[in-house]
Amino acid sequence: MDSPDPVVLARIQFAANMTFHILFPTISISMGWALLFFKTRFTGTGQAHWMDAYQFWVKIFALTFALGVVSGITMSFQFGTNWPGFMTTVGNVAGPLLAYEVLTAFFLEATMLGIMLFGRGRVSERVHTLATFLVAAGTTASAFWILALNSWMHTPAGFEMVNGQAHVTSWLEVIFNPSFPYRFAHMLIASGLTVSFLLAGISAYRWLKNDRGADVLASLKTGLCVAAFLIPIQIFVGDLHGLNTLHYQPAKIAAMEGIWETQSGASAVLFGWPDAASKSNKFEIAIPKLASFYLTHDWNGEVKGIKAFGDKHPPVAPVFWAFRIMVGTGLLMLAVSWFGAWKIRTPQHFPVWLAQVLVAMTFAGWVALIAGWYVTEIGRQPWLVYGVLTAAQAASQVPAGPIALTLALYLTLYVALLFSYARVVFHLAKKATLKEALTGGPGTDAGATPANALNGRVQHV
Repeated sequence: MDSPDPVVLARIQFAANMTFHILFPTISISMGWALLFFKTRFTGTGQAHWMDAYQFWVKIFALTFALGVVSGITMSFQFGTNWPGFMTTVGNVAGPLLAYEVLTAFFLEATMLGIMLFGRGRVSERVHTLATFLVAAGTTASAFWILALNSWMHTPAGFEMVNGQAHVTSWLEVIFNPSFPYRFAHMLIASGLTVSFLLAGISAYRWLKNDRGADVLASLKTGLCVAAFLIPIQIFVGDLHGLNTLHYQPAKIAAMEGIWETQSGASAVLFGWPDAASKSNKFEIAIPKLASFYLTHDWNGEVKGIKAFGDKHPPVAPVFWAFRIMVGTGLLMLAVSWFGAWKIRTPQHFPVWLAQVLVAMTFAGWVALIAGWYVTEIGRQPWLVYGVLTAAQAASQVPAGPIALTLALYLTLYVALLFSYARVVFHLAKKATLKEALTGGPGTDAGATPANALNGRVQHV
């Protein structure tokens, strides 16, 4: 039996680490802004339930931020252990961008986080609100630099190759490379949607436990309304991003669409089973000419097929299916958020079944996010830096055995941590519900006792 390919194992290991890591910054980026919204609503209105919402969600933010930092550390190790050719070839570009992220974003977040978590009552409300803003700004700035590097790897610009190494000729072109605006906007909106469904899902869980105070309803309404607002924008930005990808990475688009032959009037494949051996789709269900229309805005526009790229194309099946999971999850989120935003106008008539659906979709944003990230990153293969450096050229000479062992350890640890994270989030929600029931917290009728406090907590937001 042939031993596993070390390059393939190294790619799987990096994907496993990145898959786990990206989950947490995706929440912390937009959760910081949600906290700022809750805080400014409190300072603007003086209504205590906004601060109650802030105090609950800041705990989840702190947990998420910590896991994001810890999981990010392993990423830097792998540049040296598994991908030394990456820094050798493009380190002059990647190194400074990663340093900018640490200097301008991470230090800001880490400094202000202490004030945000522990400073209220010790500093003025204005300073505390400013600290919350700076933490939110820091998480967004961090995303800016990381996505600038990631986008450059897809659409490299502003450099020249000298003796096999990339040297920057224009930092503006490096940072604001052709795909950066679309990728940055797409990621920030994805973060907003992930947090919106987290807000709605956990709040719906508390609502089902009869914790129907104003703070819970405020979080639920915020999550649903923000999601309903963002998803149409995400669809529009995603279309622009797709057109940009068609121009710079047509092989990725061909894999996403499952188009094997270059053709005019290409069909949109709704369902099929990509078969690499026969270079065709089995069990295909397609709509004639639709792919050409939304990709080229011409019913008879030409779309290059996978065969046109020889062996320089990504594996088709993973990209094809990941794209459909992303789109399918997004459409489900659209339907649920719109219906939920309509029903939350009268909280006392909010359907139990809809709350149950929201609980089930608490981490739906993660599903769409990971599927979209797989489309992006697997779709770039075999390139690590598109048109400049392949994954095989950047890989180390580490044998398959050590990589397989560390991969197994990583996967075991990550599954345990992910399960623990979800358990803790729901535990915090349950604990908050019990605490308010026993203390007659926000939303409890005057004179209610701990025994009946859970039964009379409906308020309008």
